[in-house]
Amino acid sequence: MPFHSTEFTELYVFEPKVFEDSRGYFFESFNQRSFQTETGITVNFVQDNQSKSSKGTLRGLHFQTGDSAQAKLVRVLSGSVLDVVVDLRPNSPTFQKSYSIELTAENKKQLFVPRGFAHGFVVLSQTAEFFYKCDNFYNPKAEMGIYFGDKDLAIDWKIPQLELILSDNDKMNPSLTEYLKGL
Repeated sequence: MPFHSTEFTELYVFEPKVFEDSRGYFFESFNQRSFQTETGITVNFVQDNQSKSSKGTLRGLHFQTGDSAQAKLVRVLSGSVLDVVVDLRPNSPTFQKSYSIELTAENKKQLFVPRGFAHGFVVLSQTAEFFYKCDNFYNPKAEMGIYFGDKDLAIDWKIPQLELILSDNDKMNPSLTEYLKGL
């Protein structure tokens, strides 16, 4: 499995080998043995999630805290998104930095997001179906978020802020500085 490292420890881009012919295509979207061999990370996914959203929908930046923290393997089944993560690991050399990548149904890239990152995405196409595997179960009591428009993070979401579609919760998330003060 072709994994590409990033400047962020344990954050990998996965580009599967796609076999195409006149019938369509086939690829292995996850192989635990290859994943561990090529990245050195052992992960046991226990929950799959899927969403469908319209253009301009921004979901994030979300994460779970404590024993409920989750690692994720994310991908797009249809359409395209800008996928964004923020490193919240205090001892990491990339602490408080963000990383973004365009994930599309066409490029079939996936992003492995380790525990300790906030995660979000915005839909760039008319609609998009987003799929992700989690290594821990969802716990609403451990759910947290960082404000998507945090000036210190300066994330370019590729869509004007006035055109973004957000949940009420995501509009009210604290800035990164506010979140860190509460720790």
